[in-house]
Amino acid sequence: MKKNLIFGGIALALIAVLIWFGMKNSKPPVEYETEKLFKTNIVNKTVATGKVIPLEEVEIKPQISGIIDQIFVEEGSNIKKGDLIAKVKVVPNEQSLNSAQGRISKLKLQVNNTKIVYERNKKLYDSGVISRKDFESIELNYNQAKQDLRNAQSDYQIIRKGFSGSGGSANTNIRATTSGMILEIPVKVGYQVIQSNNFNAGTTIASIADMSKMIFEGKVDEAEVGKLSENIDIEVSLGAIDEKKFPAKLNFIAPKGTEESGAVQFKIKADVTLDENIFVRAGYSANAEIILEQKDSVWSIKESLLQFDKKTEKPYVEIKTSDQEFEKRDVELGISDGINVEILSGIEEEDEIKIWNKTKKKDKEPEE
Repeated sequence: MKKNLIFGGIALALIAVLIWFGMKNSKPPVEYETEKLFKTNIVNKTVATGKVIPLEEVEIKPQISGIIDQIFVEEGSNIKKGDLIAKVKVVPNEQSLNSAQGRISKLKLQVNNTKIVYERNKKLYDSGVISRKDFESIELNYNQAKQDLRNAQSDYQIIRKGFSGSGGSANTNIRATTSGMILEIPVKVGYQVIQSNNFNAGTTIASIADMSKMIFEGKVDEAEVGKLSENIDIEVSLGAIDEKKFPAKLNFIAPKGTEESGAVQFKIKADVTLDENIFVRAGYSANAEIILEQKDSVWSIKESLLQFDKKTEKPYVEIKTSDQEFEKRDVELGISDGINVEILSGIEEEDEIKIWNKTKKKDKEPEE
């Protein structure tokens, strides 16, 4: 009895397998769709990320160290060359002040001494006792001592006030060296500032730029920089201004790249033509569309039709020879825009190309 049940179960299993295979084989075969060559315009572009900045930005620095006493302009103000920006109050160094005072006292003694010598020898010269040559040498020493005293007194005034009587307040008044817009004033009243010298760049009082002359500054990858050339036209779009592109002309490609995150990037610059009705602020993030290659009305196919040989990695397509039968055909490619690719050779106009990644079933039942 048990043997009969076992054999019966095996028989039922075999019957179920045979029925399953029969149903599977009865399904309609897969049918591949095809496409043909077509003519289109292909533009190969790259996008460089960066920002727009003024062509020239000037930093105004003080000619003397001290403390900001007054600021006469605000960020965003338009000023002209020579306009007063700020005033610096000098805080004298005690050691330098004492040294200057000591030098004045010393030179006063020299002036008094040379004056006595001068007056005594003048009487002798007038009496004909000494020669004119000897008297002129004594007179020169006296005049030099008086000039040294005047210089020392001027130095003392500069240390104490920041200017001397002859220079007015030129050093303490910070004026614009160019016309433009005040972009930034990084100091406030009461801030201590340092003058520019050989060992220190000095404190920036204000930054000025002509906002009507802007450039795009960005970076491109090393794989694309070789396809660029100067004086080509590009389009710049700003993140802060929607649906507006500004024409620009590429005028600089860096001769040396810098490595960033494992990739070598090259700096580029382009002159941007602004719209008078749109105010572009310095530092806006921007993208530049650069055309690397362009061909019009070329024979093309969709890139999705391409396949690549696993061994040679050469591109090929499958061409229809008969109903649902295809043959492999190597192709030579031209430029691509990521969607369409130019076909240089390997396919004729009448060839039907297999869409290998899109299929449909025959006799598909209509949807309810």
